[in-house]
Amino acid sequence: MRYTSIIVAAALAAGSALPAAAQDLTGKLAKIAEAGEIVIGHRESSVPFAYLDENQKPIGYSIDLCMKIVETVEETVGKDIEVRYVPVNPKTRIALMANGTIDLECGSTTNNLTRQEQVEYLPTTFITGTKILTRKDSGIQSVDDLDGKAIALAQGTTNERAVKAAVEEKGLDVKILPVRDHAEGMLALETDRVDAYSTDHILLFGLISNSKNPDDFAVVGDFLSFDPYAIMVPRDDSAFELVGKKALAALFRSGEIDAIYEKWFGPMGVEQTDLLTAAFQIQALPE
Repeated sequence: MRYTSIIVAAALAAGSALPAAAQDLTGKLAKIAEAGEIVIGHRESSVPFAYLDENQKPIGYSIDLCMKIVETVEETVGKDIEVRYVPVNPKTRIALMANGTIDLECGSTTNNLTRQEQVEYLPTTFITGTKILTRKDSGIQSVDDLDGKAIALAQGTTNERAVKAAVEEKGLDVKILPVRDHAEGMLALETDRVDAYSTDHILLFGLISNSKNPDDFAVVGDFLSFDPYAIMVPRDDSAFELVGKKALAALFRSGEIDAIYEKWFGPMGVEQTDLLTAAFQIQALPE
């Protein structure tokens, strides 16, 4: 009996020493290993997270992070794998993940509890939220300074709800100009039809960079909503999720995340917020 136990123990020890590729793979990892490819869902115009370059190739901050995950997947399955890209948009991304069409979704997707009923998320890679865009000489530094002024808001957005809620809570007299999209909101601000425009703060910096006179504008105030972006993965596949977590934790621990961040956000003049820096530090889990 004792001899049998020793044999079993030795076999278990030998099995644990085998590389991951030699052990049984399940779920997405098994599928990827068998197919020799990983399918990445990407946005086509979500600058600077995921968009198409002049050669129609997906690039961006989120794409770079996903490529690091692909490297860890290759190490786990023990073989090189091809990357196949599938374009997604806000209406299709969750459905394509939930039905197994894509393995990773690399874009600018907010992690929230409602969506987690269908999909799962890796650690937070960016934090944004509703802020205010205004002219530097407007005197507006926060939502309180909107009293007696006009702001453009895109209809049906979380930003519209956040600003209206803040205005109502503070009892401010603010004129709301409904607009269809960011371009129309920026035009209203540039032509002095309003004193401010509001949406996710990172998108506001994008509007500034594309404006005729970028030096005239500033993003101001505290966040009026909280929108943590994260890479989406399949729900109920803990082994695949863990591979993604390991890849991102390594970036956070080594500080390589800072170089990747600077590559994409530095040219836009968007520094890491204290909250995002703290998120990176908290998520730098040890091996």
